[in-house]
This record gives sequence, C-alpha cells and structure tokens, in this order.
Amino acid sequence: MEFEPIIGLEIHVQLKTKSKMFCSCPNIFGDVEPNSAICPICMGYPGTLPVPNKKAIEWTQLAGAALDCDLSHQSKFDRKSYFYPDLPKGYQISQYDQPFCRHGKLAFSVEGENITCGITRIHLEEDAAKNTHPAGADYTLIDYNRAGTPLIEIVTEPDLRSPAHARAFLQELRRILRVLDVSDADMEKGQLRCDANISLRPKGEEKLNPKTEIKNLNSFRNIERALTFEIERQIQMHDAGSIPKQETTRGFNADTGKTTEQRSKEGAADYRYFPDPDLPPFAFTKDELDERRRAVPELPLAKEARFQRQYRISSSQARLFADISTLADFYEHVISELEQLDKERVEVIGKDIVPLASLAANMSLRHLRPFLEQGELNISPENFAELVVLVYQDRIGASAVAPVLAEMQKTSGDPDAIIQNLGLEQVSDVGELSRAADEVIEENPDVAAKIKAGKESAIQFLVGKVMQKTGGKANPQHIIKILQRKILSE
Repeated sequence: MEFEPIIGLEIHVQLKTKSKMFCSCPNIFGDVEPNSAICPICMGYPGTLPVPNKKAIEWTQLAGAALDCDLSHQSKFDRKSYFYPDLPKGYQISQYDQPFCRHGKLAFSVEGENITCGITRIHLEEDAAKNTHPAGADYTLIDYNRAGTPLIEIVTEPDLRSPAHARAFLQELRRILRVLDVSDADMEKGQLRCDANISLRPKGEEKLNPKTEIKNLNSFRNIERALTFEIERQIQMHDAGSIPKQETTRGFNADTGKTTEQRSKEGAADYRYFPDPDLPPFAFTKDELDERRRAVPELPLAKEARFQRQYRISSSQARLFADISTLADFYEHVISELEQLDKERVEVIGKDIVPLASLAANMSLRHLRPFLEQGELNISPENFAELVVLVYQDRIGASAVAPVLAEMQKTSGDPDAIIQNLGLEQVSDVGELSRAADEVIEENPDVAAKIKAGKESAIQFLVGKVMQKTGGKANPQHIIKILQRKILSE
C-alpha cells in the first residue's frame, strides 16, 4: 500500500526589535551575560504591568501581509497558563482566538514544481527563557534574557507532502522574513525554530489519522531528516497493523537521526486561555492595515523572476540578488547608469545592453558582497558602471578588478584614475603584443612545435610567457589569437 505524508509546520520567529515585547529591556539575548537584560516586568514580579511593543505588532502584520493573510481589524492578547521554570509569570502572554493574521499562503518551488502551502494563522507572543542542561549535571541553568522577546508563531495548513517540501517552505519563509528585515531568522541562534506535525494516510483517502508532533527542529537538514525517519517509522507501524490511535509528541536526536517519544496527548492540552486583563484589545482601521500592505517590498520569488526576465541573467544570479535587497537595488542603479551612456560609448558598446548587464551581475555578486558583509558600500553606482565599461572594453583584465574595487571602496574614487595610478591598464597595442609573441615563440621553439602538431593545451604556457613580458597587463584572449595566428599559419 502506498502512503501519503500529511505535514504541517508550527514556526516560531524571533523579531529583532530593539526592546522586548512588553518592557523596555533590550532585545539582545545571546549577546550579553546571562540574566543581565531583565527587569521586574519580564521576570513577572507581582504588581508590574506590561506595555505592548508597537513595532512588534506592526512587524507581525507586515509578515502577515507578505504571506497574503487577512489582517484582523480586532485583536487581543491572552494568557496561556502553564507552569515551567522558564516561564516566570506562570503564564505566557500570547494570542488565542483573535490573532493578528489569518488565512494566508506561501508559494515556493521544489525541483521545478510550484507548490502553495496555506497559512492558518500568525500570532504574536512573548518568548520563554532559555534552559541549558550542562552535561553530567543534575541541575538546569536558566537565562531569562530571552524571556519577553517578541515571537511570532506561524502555523501552516497540513498542505506539505514530503520532507523536501517542508524544507523548501522554511527556506522560502526565511528569505521573506529577511527581505522584510523583521528577523535575521538564523536557526543556529534559535531565531527561527520549527515543530513539525506529520501523519500518514493511504493515497486517495481523505481521512486524517492522529498526528505526531516533532519538537524543536533547529536546522533545515534536521527537519528533512526527522520527517524522513518519521515517515519510515509510521509506514512500518501501518504495515504491522499498529496505526497510531492518539496524538504523540516526539523529539529528534540529531546524532542518531531518530525520533523518540516524549509524551502522548490523550486529550487537548488545557492552557486555560483567557483575555489578559492588563492589556486592552486592539482595533485597527482599514487605513492602518492598508499601510501595512503597502509597506511590503518586492518579495524574493517575484524579484527573482523579474531579474531573469528583465536583465536576462541566470536563475542562480537572480536568486542571489533577490536575497540581498541592498545589492539588488545597487545593481539596478548600475543598469540605469549603463543605459544612460553617452552616444560615443554606445557606439563602442553597441545597442544591446544584455552583455553589460551580465558582466555587471557577475562583478556585483563576486566582488561587492564582501564589502556589504563588512559594512557600508562606499562605491557609487556611477563609478561601478564606469568600471564595468572599462572591463567590457578590455581596458583592464579580470585579475585587476579586485584591486581596483578595493581602492574604490577605500577612497570612493574614479575607476579610470585609479587604474592609471596603479598601472593596471591592459596593453592593447597590437604591435607591442605581436613583438612579445614573436620573442616568446623564438625562445620556446619546442612548445611552438607541439602546438603546431596539434597539442592545443600547450599554448597556455606561451600565454603565460607573453603575460610576463607585458607585466601581466595583456588580455589573455588577445594573446591566444595572436599566438595561434603566428604558429599555425607558418
């Protein structure tokens, strides 16, 4: 019998607001000493009153708008009651029946297959503290710096049908969150955490079987591994006639690649939700919610498709630009500069800008990304466009691009002047190159004979010798043509 996996995800995302969700403590978990970014509010002292973080609410609605959700006009916070050491108040401020966002969807692709997964809801809550269990110790350490961090929970519909789908969904979600700039969504730092719900059913059936929840999956690879193992485990159960009768919770061991049971859910958990009496309900106007939708930037998949179509660059290049908004914006400014070249340069370049767009894409992705990772980019689109043209016209070689850009980043200077100052302009004098080629052929007659006999690869040795004679300033492709003409025509 062939089985169909039914997979849904519950994703927690830490928002990178400057302060915590309900107090003014800095939102800097992991960057400071444990239990140093806390106050009576996030520690749950009696008599303290929470104050909602407006930016966190706006960012939750922004994420909902990006995921095509209905944004609620009415919403509220609720108390989710349970006792655990990482929850100092004895309850978590969360949302129950009136989340900020409902009924959305996310489109993504897996190996060319276009897939859409429904979003049930997105709600906003406060994170719990961080528990650490030292190896071999009989105690637990708790860092309350994380308590009160703004946390959105994104719950999907059970629309995913394979571990690869789950992984691709999360990767696309992370791209969107980063483009929105609401979270760094780094799974290694716990900024993006995922629980996966999975059950199996015979293909063609509509009935859903009790689900298994796999908790705290902390990497894309582990999500795929855990679901793959769980599918095999449940297939074996079905084959043995032992179909799961109740919902269970399991943990994933990354060392063994296996899931193990943590507890069974014989009934619905009773968290005794009730509206938080310290936090009044919210009412949002149509204009406010429309403003959130207008704030959504061009999303990665749309930008990826547009860049491929508009600039005719490769899918891998378009994907990288779509993931780095600042670099994509810079690239589009460069293209705009290239399109406005004066008549003299158009005659040199030609009317088709596609080769220039491709060259600009290669140079941007290869050389500018490191500058952006280190901080601010000090190179203007105008100067970068000038450099692209100089490379296109063979004024400088590919090996000279990096030192020229390093100097441009340092001084914000003009590339033409920098090339002259550094002595990097390529030798384009055909006579000079021809004389250098003659000398090299005369000095290496045995290599020339091999080339003439059909060993084409030997020409690279002579190219290197000509480059030495020109101080590395000649275009290798020009040298090859000159050498071939001289050797093969003899």
